[in-house]
Amino acid sequence: MAFGAPVSHLSNPLVAPLQLSNSSSQADGIPADLETSIRFAGARLTQAAGVLLGLSQDVVAQAIVLYSRFWVAEGGSLRVFGAKDISAACLYLIAKLSPNPQSPRNILNVYAFLISPTSPLFSGNLHDAPHEAPPPDPKSYYLSEGTYFAQRASLFRTEAEVLRVLGFQTHIALPYTVAISYLQALDVFGKASGPKLSQRTFAHLTSALLSPQLLYLTHQPPALATAAIYLSARDLGVKLPAEDWWEVFDVDREELGFLVVALRSMEGFAGVEQERWQRKRVPMAVEDVEGELEARRLLDREE
Repeated sequence: MAFGAPVSHLSNPLVAPLQLSNSSSQADGIPADLETSIRFAGARLTQAAGVLLGLSQDVVAQAIVLYSRFWVAEGGSLRVFGAKDISAACLYLIAKLSPNPQSPRNILNVYAFLISPTSPLFSGNLHDAPHEAPPPDPKSYYLSEGTYFAQRASLFRTEAEVLRVLGFQTHIALPYTVAISYLQALDVFGKASGPKLSQRTFAHLTSALLSPQLLYLTHQPPALATAAIYLSARDLGVKLPAEDWWEVFDVDREELGFLVVALRSMEGFAGVEQERWQRKRVPMAVEDVEGELEARRLLDREE
């Protein structure tokens, strides 16, 4: 079993350092940089699918955390499972446990659109003006009945694999409500800057879901919430208590500093990934990963 039982409903089972440095994908020959890129692309795919399905952010966040856990658990290898399939299975599983469950057809239709050639998610520059991008071609993401039933069966099998690899551990505590409680304790809502500070805090917590350091797997919600509040206050110039207020929330200076640096680095990391994969698509299926590895082998031989 990859993850132990959580201490409480406000905490998560955390990954061991050995799991981060020796993932199943790397043991199967996947380079660390490629693994990071695929994990990042899959988390973005999960976020985009959740938005198109009209799911709440807490459901989407839980799905991304579950998706991230799968790749550091024993057996979660990119040479065995496609990132797109695991993303869809995690979102389907978490939504099933929420007040807004989604049918397999809804899940598969959305994912078919997002990975289609005309989808804006992995095609070109997302910052291009809308009129510069070609309109989506419905034929590129249409699912015939035969294809739908085959993919539905695959979705069910992948869902079972996710549960097996994770030892049926689906508990996920998020830092959003913790952050609200901390902001109230710091008495920021009584100030004009309160709404902007809370919005910026939530934005940092959401971007942390895509972190290459897997912050949601290595730190508990109180630490994430504290770091997001600290960084947001610095960004907006909001004054917080002069004392080491984060210690009240059981976060030491070293952990706070690491998380703040990690959160600050997200924009640069996302920019590097976009530039790196601007001319080709991130491999989201097993056969695509094999193709990328073969291309790298050929390039190494030429050099």
